[in-house]
Amino acid sequence: MHSIVTALPGFSFLRIQAPGLLFAALLAALAALLAQWGPLAQLGLSAMTLAIALGMLVGNTVFPRLSSRTGAGVDLARSMLLRAGIVLYGFRISLHDIGAVGWPGLLIAVAMVALTFSLALWVGTRWLGLDRQTAALIGAGSAICGAAAVMATQPVVRGEEHKVSIAVATVVVFGTLSMLLYPLLYPYMGLSEHAFGLFAGSTIHEVAQVVAVGQTIGTAAANGAVVEKMLRVMMLAPFLMWLSFRSASDNKEATGLKACWKQVRIPWFAVLFILTSAVHSLGVIPSDLIARFVQLDTLLLSTAMAAMGLRTSAASLRRAGVQPLKLGALLFIFLMGGGYLVNAAVFLMF
Repeated sequence: MHSIVTALPGFSFLRIQAPGLLFAALLAALAALLAQWGPLAQLGLSAMTLAIALGMLVGNTVFPRLSSRTGAGVDLARSMLLRAGIVLYGFRISLHDIGAVGWPGLLIAVAMVALTFSLALWVGTRWLGLDRQTAALIGAGSAICGAAAVMATQPVVRGEEHKVSIAVATVVVFGTLSMLLYPLLYPYMGLSEHAFGLFAGSTIHEVAQVVAVGQTIGTAAANGAVVEKMLRVMMLAPFLMWLSFRSASDNKEATGLKACWKQVRIPWFAVLFILTSAVHSLGVIPSDLIARFVQLDTLLLSTAMAAMGLRTSAASLRRAGVQPLKLGALLFIFLMGGGYLVNAAVFLMF
């Protein structure tokens, strides 16, 4: 009987991959529980952020002794599950979200994504001496949607695990700082609740952090902040496609437009992300099923984050030094100051 079972198709795959997948999933489940704990919930720390922190803790203590049995599954989690999670992320947003804030909100979102990422590449590589991968990952996390954007950008730029962890760390540090500063600044900014919500949604890193800040101010601020943030999230797919083409065009072996297109690595998970959002917009899927998809998506992304953390060594983080944090700090300052100016300029136009 045992020989028959072991001969079944897929049994070998499960035997090799299952221990690592379950190990990463258990860390993700623990992170989800911790995210609901009062003190951590008030800080706006998402399950994904806590998952990579737990993964790094375990990865530098217990995991090396277990890697021979769990390594294959962990590697599968940080690749295949990551892409599946990005696809399901489309169920969190709707194309109808654009109408809630109108053209001003859309223009603000496009401007902030483009300006923040461009600044990250320029300052990161030219001033701070960072490699292009690290600068791109930090820029994507700051410009679009935090940890989820960092993970989605990793396959396109071929970023290593420790660079992903560094980028996520900057999102956590400065996103948490924004949660503390924004409510204190609100009375002195001369903005209505709705306008402040657009400002917060266009400049704060993580979705959870945006929600926390908006709810601190009021309902109008919270609604405007969440919708504006969702517009930034919707920039993820076109951003990844542009980044893929840019990476191909920067290749010295590619000469001419045709040669560049041949080397473009189309991020198909980004295309499916758009299709998922479009299907969600049609309203044909029941809301309770959408909620299930969102829960599954959180588990998949958290599992991928935990897997990345498991493969990140403390030594690699120490080698990175303080330059990534400097870049994160400069982008944080730009998001607050430059974001305020962009918001003001757009509202003067309309």
